[in-house]
Amino acid sequence: MKNKRLDSIRILVQEMIHSMDSEVLRQEACIQLYGVSSTASLLAKRRNQNQEIAAISGLLHDYYRFNTGIIEFPGINSAETVRPILRELKAFTTEEQVTILQAIFYRDYRDLIHGPHDEILKDAYVLHLYFQNPSCIVQQQDADRLLKVFRELGIPGDCIVEESNKEKGDFRSIDKRMRMAEIAEDLGRANIIGLPGDPRYREICKYWPDRAIYQVLQNSWCAAFVYHCCYEAGFLMPIRYPNGKYRLAGVGALLKWAQLPETGFFHIDKHNGFTPQRGDIVIYEKLLSNDSHDHTGIVLACNDNEILVAEGNRDNQNYSSVFYRDRWHCILGYIRIDNNYEYLFNGTYNPII
Repeated sequence: MKNKRLDSIRILVQEMIHSMDSEVLRQEACIQLYGVSSTASLLAKRRNQNQEIAAISGLLHDYYRFNTGIIEFPGINSAETVRPILRELKAFTTEEQVTILQAIFYRDYRDLIHGPHDEILKDAYVLHLYFQNPSCIVQQQDADRLLKVFRELGIPGDCIVEESNKEKGDFRSIDKRMRMAEIAEDLGRANIIGLPGDPRYREICKYWPDRAIYQVLQNSWCAAFVYHCCYEAGFLMPIRYPNGKYRLAGVGALLKWAQLPETGFFHIDKHNGFTPQRGDIVIYEKLLSNDSHDHTGIVLACNDNEILVAEGNRDNQNYSSVFYRDRWHCILGYIRIDNNYEYLFNGTYNPII
């Protein structure tokens, strides 16, 4: 049974790799996913942990990046992508699923120490990348891991560490909200049609790797439009905020994220002097249905009576648009993202199984 589970994951990964357009990327995916998997299995054997679980975590650790081409949050988004896949296979216990998903998720947190399988995958990842290119320059956190694993395995050697005093650009002066509004206005005026035949719509859907994503989002892509505009403007967030009930392609997930203690970005018009501005995200309340927070868009301008908005899926009619809405009708509130916002999660990841 266990061999069949590993074989099933290998088949899944191979199908994903074969679907990639670039031969170069297909080769890279094969080398990295199978290489990290083998290295993780070796380390699990060394540390008396479950080799099969380690090998599966390694096979899936960068599934999202190779599936979508998006490089940000590779472990976090890969965990979210394979979460429903593992559940639907019905071959793993709840505990095994959590172990695999946490290992993949925490791969992006290599400066911290987590559980045994989490550490196996982190170490396997940096070890594999090093042996693929021993002359590469690595970050200090990865260098520390490499040297520790070298000592564990009795391997002599060193690595080139990235200099910590390099000057880095200061992007704090960039007004990301204004940039987001510009992007939203351009896309809104482009009259994008919510069908896969429209390449601009495919760009909006590219973050969500589900096979049936076009059907899932049809006549329901207003929040996906907002997420895309945020991302293009530099407000980078994973596809699901950790432990959130829904992905950020849903209005409710955006609203919940904006109300977190670490964000506090949600505001109500006229409360504490708040007035909608260009670059705010508007959350509508029972505008198109009897459901709460049922629609969203991006504010381009505001006057005493109206807001000018850019929306994907205007009125659930499956096209983007720029137009005026009544400022006082069916509006729950607004999300104003701080221009200096950077995603940060220091809690415990508890995947929804």
